[in-house]
Amino acid sequence: MADDKKEPWLNLLALTTVILAVCATLATFKGGGYSTKTVLNQAMASDQWAYYQAKGIKGNLYEVEAMRLKRELELAPKASLPLLEKSLADVEKKVAKYDGEKADIFKKATTFEEAKADAQKHGAPFGLAVIYLQIGILLSSIAALLKQKPVYWAGLVVGLVGVVYFANGFFLFFPV
Repeated sequence: MADDKKEPWLNLLALTTVILAVCATLATFKGGGYSTKTVLNQAMASDQWAYYQAKGIKGNLYEVEAMRLKRELELAPKASLPLLEKSLADVEKKVAKYDGEKADIFKKATTFEEAKADAQKHGAPFGLAVIYLQIGILLSSIAALLKQKPVYWAGLVVGLVGVVYFANGFFLFFPV
């Protein structure tokens, strides 16, 4: 075995396998980070939508109260009009307040949803990169064991596809 000469392409195989492994590790790390961002932003958006719904319900209660007061104003004697008008004005202020709060909450919720969508766009290529990079590493390992150049070249091609997806995870050259 000491007499066996090491073929020069095996050094290249070892180097490319290490590079593919490093890229796979980084792609796993980045994909996991984007997955976490997706889940967190989804939870935050859901919280905001629940808050939006609660404000809507409260606002609706005041709208119903405003409608009741308007009807009561139509039927009330003149002596009670100032009190009813003041009550109606207070209720309408609260309706406006809840509408304004809902608009702010709406903006926050959609911002979280946009952040979630962006994280998903970045995370998907990293997931595909890991798959291709692992297959490339597998084929490179088989090529080293069998000392078969065609298997190495196949692994290199598959690994390069993984590297392209890895880069796409950062820069989004093309949609996944």
